[in-house]
Amino acid sequence: MLWVMRFSGFFSAAMVMVVLSPSFQSFPPAEAIRSSELDGHLRLPSDQASTSTSQPSPDDRFSFRKASVFRNAEKCRSIGHKITGVCHPSLVHVAITLDVEYLRGSIAAVHSILQHSLCPENVFFHFLVTDTNLETLVWSTFPQLKFKVYYFDPEIVRNLISTSVRQALEQPLNYARNYLANLLEPCVRRVIYLDSDLVVVDDIAKLWTTDLGSRTIGVPEYCHANFTNYFTAGFWSDKRFSGTFMGRKPCYFNTGVMVMDLAKWRRVGYTKRIERWMDIQKTERIYELGSLPPFLLVFAGRVAGIEHRWNQHGLGGDNVRGSCRDLHPGAVSLLHWSGKGKPWDRLDSRRPCPLDALWAPYDLYEHAA
Repeated sequence: MLWVMRFSGFFSAAMVMVVLSPSFQSFPPAEAIRSSELDGHLRLPSDQASTSTSQPSPDDRFSFRKASVFRNAEKCRSIGHKITGVCHPSLVHVAITLDVEYLRGSIAAVHSILQHSLCPENVFFHFLVTDTNLETLVWSTFPQLKFKVYYFDPEIVRNLISTSVRQALEQPLNYARNYLANLLEPCVRRVIYLDSDLVVVDDIAKLWTTDLGSRTIGVPEYCHANFTNYFTAGFWSDKRFSGTFMGRKPCYFNTGVMVMDLAKWRRVGYTKRIERWMDIQKTERIYELGSLPPFLLVFAGRVAGIEHRWNQHGLGGDNVRGSCRDLHPGAVSLLHWSGKGKPWDRLDSRRPCPLDALWAPYDLYEHAA
């Protein structure tokens, strides 16, 4: 287990770096080898399949170094090369969005997962996109990656999105997590959803095996947070809305790291429940914070609790200033730069926060000469 206590200043970042660096992880790293195997697929909407090649390519704006190709460790080596397709029972399914603004973060997140996984060949990535030209960049950066790209039509949520405290929270792709049960193949019964502004510093298989019990999602809960702040005064004064929490003990959770039982999600129809609250928001203004509150309305007090080490969130500061933050006390398996400040922006501007140094080793972006 990786233990990290609260530090401050640049000295603390250097000390934490020693603890979390891939070269000093507490378990044997997956062996990195070269391979020519490829398993990438692209699902295009029918009206864009014939025109996608004429769209501007992000290759002109981004260049990433090719990552080492990671092979399974001995304990799972006999399985990795036998896996074909998306339905194999040995797969660990991870869903991440890909868009131009956060592409650098997504690539770093994938790199971190592979770096720390004992069985990286068993990890299957499901990339959600609104720009269908991003597949080639993934393919060239991770030549052996098992992945599939899913087009998310922004029109699905265009009329459901309301203004938020930060424009980034209003982007349609931010709501794609609501539709994973519809987008992914029916044989995918469980998935780990991850935001693009994080790195994993532990074996993702440990998170995958989380016991959800009778719950549909598993998340770290933060019951010390003032839950009332996530909804407007009008929400709390109207029993039609606030009554939804009656008989529940709701706590705040962050939707950037979730283990999701998609089979149960499909059976109950949770996407429609989330959409109903988004419809209400358009006329009643019951919250101010993007895609999070509908999840809280549906699931708060009804989740499987996960250890806090799987979401050391808030490293990007608040949603206005993006100021520097320290780590919470305790073990760390995942570092999450939720909030306005992103490590790649702060590093490029030469005004990094101390903990941004923990993200840098996973960055494969190549700066122009």
